[in-house]
Amino acid sequence: MAYTPLFSEVLTKVGKLKTKKQKVEYLKQNNSDALRMVLKSSFDPKIVWQLPEGPVPFSPNEAPEGTEHTVLASEARKLYNFIQGGNNALTQNKREMMFVQMLEGLHESEAFMIVDAKDKILHKTYKGLSSAVVKEAFNWDENYMLIENTNAEYDQYAKRANV
Repeated sequence: MAYTPLFSEVLTKVGKLKTKKQKVEYLKQNNSDALRMVLKSSFDPKIVWQLPEGPVPFSPNEAPEGTEHTVLASEARKLYNFIQGGNNALTQNKREMMFVQMLEGLHESEAFMIVDAKDKILHKTYKGLSSAVVKEAFNWDENYMLIENTNAEYDQYAKRANV
């Protein structure tokens, strides 16, 4: 089975690449629904997190990478619980408790990455990551929506009959 890098690894590598073209290509190579959700939640000003801004009181998971921790690639499906309009049935206390539990299950680097996404500062933590790079990599317009009629196809859903 091929190694799938953590999102924090992907964004760290993006920061080390020299040109915008290289950064865009690397994001395209690692494109997934989950990565797009995380990046959109950080860059799109219309997405409002229903969590307090700033540091989150949690105990980082110190398990080595690739061992006893969850990965953001699978946990991203729960992010709607923390976004305005996502799950209004949750009380604020329950929402914050769920967020802390999710962070404590993730690898430490991904936990801090999602906290930065919540505070909309991913571009400050991962140098070289910008709205222009993200928009070009995922073929998004100024509203962070997929540009229509561009024949853009997200690889993970290409040619799958069960979608």
